[in-house]
This record gives sequence, structure tokens and C-alpha cells, in this order.
Amino acid sequence: MRICIPVVEYRGLDSPVNGHFGSAPAFALVDSETMSVEPVDNGDHGHVHGMCSPLKALAGSKPDAVIVGGIGRGALLGLRDLGIRVYHGAGSTVAQAVALIKAGKLSEIDENAVCGGHGHGGGCH
Repeated sequence: MRICIPVVEYRGLDSPVNGHFGSAPAFALVDSETMSVEPVDNGDHGHVHGMCSPLKALAGSKPDAVIVGGIGRGALLGLRDLGIRVYHGAGSTVAQAVALIKAGKLSEIDENAVCGGHGHGGGCH
């Protein structure tokens, strides 16, 4: 499975996980079978809140799954429309996040658990 994880800074499997999908400066794209990892720049991280384009953010790489700490409704629905499963949870590094999903310890995000807007009285649940 190809898994995308938003990161603060790309350092391979040691990359620190970013708490939010859309505002992450980069993603780590991991093959869960081989544990090979590659960077993907988030060209959409400066978007206006609510206007994240997952396809643009993922630069055309289509993962099977995304692991996030937080995500907005638009991005969640956009990823689902692309057939990409979105899981809630993270771990502090990419390696830990992948270990959690492989162990079956992460659940898919429910639409009621999305971020409601940072700095506008909302936030991630």
C-alpha cells in the first residue's frame, strides 16, 4: 500500500509528522511493503482555509491511503472522491505512523471529526 503522511520536514522514515494535512510543507510517500519512502512537496500549503486541493497538494502522486492528525472537510471529501482512504492518527514520525496502520490501530476519519477552521473559533477535533 502507498501511504501519504504530511510532514514538518522531510527526513525519510524519521520525518516528523505534521498535525494537519493541508498546511504541511511536504509529504512522505511510503510503500508499506518495502518501507521505501520518497518526498512530495506540498505546492498547495499556502491555500486559503477551506480551499485545499488534494490532487494539487499531492502533486499527482496517488496514494492508497493518507494518515493525518487533522484535515478539513473539503480535503477529506476530495481525497475520498479520488478513492484514497483517510486515517486519523499519526505517531511522531513517519515510521511510527506506518507501524500503527500496519498493526490495524488507526481508523478512518469520520466527517464529524474534521477541522473547523484555524483561528476562527474552530479547530481540529
